[in-house]
Amino acid sequence: MRRPPLVPPLRWGGVLVTLCVLGSPAPARAGLHYSGEQFAELPSRFSGFLVDHRSLRTAAVERPGDLPPSPLRDDYLTAAARLEKLGKDRPLTPDEAADLGALLVRLGKIDAAVAVLSPAARKNPEHFRLAANLGTAFQLTGDLDRAADQLEEAVRLAPAKWRDGEAWHLKLVKLRTKEGRAASNPTAVDDLFGVRYGGEPGTLAASERKKLPDDALAVIQQLALWLPGDARLLWQLGELANAAGDVRTAAAILDGCVTEFALGAAAVRAHRRAYRAAADELAKKPDHEPHKVSIKGKSPRPLVKAFDESALPAVRADAVNALPWPVLTATTTDAKGRPVFLKYLEQLDGKTVTVNGFMQPLRDELAVTSFMLLEYPVGCWFCETPEPAGLVSVELKAGKASEFKKGLVKVTGTLTLNRTDPEAYLFTLTEARVGEAD
Repeated sequence: MRRPPLVPPLRWGGVLVTLCVLGSPAPARAGLHYSGEQFAELPSRFSGFLVDHRSLRTAAVERPGDLPPSPLRDDYLTAAARLEKLGKDRPLTPDEAADLGALLVRLGKIDAAVAVLSPAARKNPEHFRLAANLGTAFQLTGDLDRAADQLEEAVRLAPAKWRDGEAWHLKLVKLRTKEGRAASNPTAVDDLFGVRYGGEPGTLAASERKKLPDDALAVIQQLALWLPGDARLLWQLGELANAAGDVRTAAAILDGCVTEFALGAAAVRAHRRAYRAAADELAKKPDHEPHKVSIKGKSPRPLVKAFDESALPAVRADAVNALPWPVLTATTTDAKGRPVFLKYLEQLDGKTVTVNGFMQPLRDELAVTSFMLLEYPVGCWFCETPEPAGLVSVELKAGKASEFKKGLVKVTGTLTLNRTDPEAYLFTLTEARVGEAD
């Protein structure tokens, strides 16, 4: 069994951040529209972006091999099943058809998505989301000519705030149409910006940097969120990370391009070696140098989870209380850096709670007595470090140990909130036990 990646201690007061911005991006959203998805302002921090990107990618795979299953897949399956059932009782509205098509794309059922979206778009030729979603679906079938036709319509129909995003997507499709068969075996990143990335660790030539638009990072992040299985977009994202000086993230992203997506281009492999060597040298530096984050985005994560606090069940002292992750991740800090918890979370302090998540060991051992519980699994810790509110410290009952499990687990224990110590975890479960996820 492959050992999981080990992690350094992460505290809510201990992350060093420096700001390095590729311009000031404007919000953009288009490409694939599902009303149940909300996106934060881009660009997002790479750590949060890569977690959500992986979740979207694995949502399209029923059994994603070595990767844990996506927590999003069940949500998408449930929503799609509801709309499919509704469609048997009556014709779907254009908005409902657009949603069902987007969900089927997310689930990797591209032919089914086209079957839903095509007739709906013919009947509703002025419906923006139908045109945009159908263009994305055609692209994923490999029919780039029809994809371009639909995306032309999407650009025409798009509200002003989304038009630029649609235009970038259309440009991407046209570039790949022009490449023909070579697009399936790329030797370079998509020429969206006219930039030549030289592969020099931590920098980009000034003559090339000035070609980048202010919103370059936001554009590539958005395209990658619509098309999470597209390795070439991820490659360009890694090059932008390197251009901004974040060689550690660049190395991790290009590692994924080669090992998970099997990109074979000589350039991506050469750049990966150069960035990895530079990142490994940085990791040897003392203090907290390896843990610095060199890019701070407009948002911690691109996918926004909304919930209604008033709909949560009453907290009970004599029972096990379910603890949803949005209740934890809604934690903020005040002007003095002190944590501010939701009132509902305050009521759970000292109570027995249960929460689903993914185990992250602290040491090089497969039988653990303590670990961190994460909302989403992490590949590279240093480029996908969760926010402090995105993890829970877990301490098992005395004398008990649990085997490390790669998939989703359910942990039950007594919750303790940390209000005063910036060097300790925000949330701790003690006297805990690990079981099968619901």
